[in-house]
Amino acid sequence: MSPHFFDSHCHFDFEVFDDTRRSLWSACLEKNIQQLLIPGIHPKQWLRAQAITEQYPGILMAAGIHPWWLASAVLPETEQWLAALKFPQCVALGECGLDAVIDLPLEKQQVVFEAHLQMAVEVSMPLIIHVRQAHNETLQLLKRYQPPRGGVIHGFSGSIELAKQYWNQGFHLGIGGSITYPRAHKTRKMVKAMPLASLLIETDSPDMPLSGYQGQPNSPLRIIEIAATLAELRQQSLETITEATTANSCRLFGR
Repeated sequence: MSPHFFDSHCHFDFEVFDDTRRSLWSACLEKNIQQLLIPGIHPKQWLRAQAITEQYPGILMAAGIHPWWLASAVLPETEQWLAALKFPQCVALGECGLDAVIDLPLEKQQVVFEAHLQMAVEVSMPLIIHVRQAHNETLQLLKRYQPPRGGVIHGFSGSIELAKQYWNQGFHLGIGGSITYPRAHKTRKMVKAMPLASLLIETDSPDMPLSGYQGQPNSPLRIIEIAATLAELRQQSLETITEATTANSCRLFGR
């Protein structure tokens, strides 16, 4: 059998999927997309994600607070957070991190991000990290805390040099639809140069549409096109890319 696909970052719990979730997941399984991870964005969302993982075998989740939702979120009590992390299908902390583009001081974001890093050290779980225009600050914190299970830098589109710094800290690179755009020279060059062992593939559905699908909600079905583009860029077979990126995700998330 050919290796199955693993979408390592998909907001499958978002309302845009409510009317089509069951049929869409059936379509995914038909296309050999057998695993998918829902990132955490807000404590109020964790139970919804848990319910979806219980309803659809193969779907996993993480528990964290996304920087975009910090303004409406309160860092949960340790007991509440630990309870979420003990959900059978909860395999990571996050999505968490630093975003210098949003209208919220990095100092406030850093307090919550450090709480995630400390929790990752205490419970030995991988992290899903969101970072925009704050790579220096993020790397400094990773070097300070040294989370033992590493994690993934979601939607990575940086340089080869930056990618190597994250990989040296034990963090994989989440590769998504950006590589399907011919103008994304830096990102396409990076995915060709980095070890295949460092790469995960993701759709970030319903966001981050692929080239040719601008203006449309993204779909986990597009993970196949991302894998195919990665195979073309690296001049490797689709089977090789699929087998490796799925193995990388399973190894990172303990599945």
